Amino acid sequence: MIRVTKQFTFETGHALYGYDGKCRNIHGHSYKLSVTVIGKPISDSSHVKYGMVIDFGDLKKIVKEEVVDPFDHATVFDKNTPHVDLGRTLEAQGHKVILANYQPTCENMVNDFADRIIKRLPEGVTLYSLKLRETETAFAEWYASDNK
Repeated sequence: MIRVTKQFTFETGHALYGYDGKCRNIHGHSYKLSVTVIGKPISDSSHVKYGMVIDFGDLKKIVKEEVVDPFDHATVFDKNTPHVDLGRTLEAQGHKVILANYQPTCENMVNDFADRIIKRLPEGVTLYSLKLRETETAFAEWYASDNK
């Protein structure tokens, strides 16, 4: 089994409703997402992707469509809080808003991203881990082994 990792960056704003610190205010981060999958390299020498666990381009397409494109330059609010009203106001003014079914902490976002990516991986390739870096010194990690 081989682990393959690809890294992504995107800019996202959020606010934590009811939080008792600075993050209750709308602010943004330059997120860095490391996506690690695990599988056996394709052993069929006639296969166009011979020797690969997954084509890096295929992994990039999945992560861009499921995470980067929706979240890049968007603002994320928990739709189960009064922030939903602010989100709808911003959307009406042409802003990109995600009304999530969770408090948009780094921990909850990485869990959401795992769910999105898992659904798109090809047979024989499994999501091994995600690392979502919110700042240079703060990140959340998701491991498949912890979520069985």
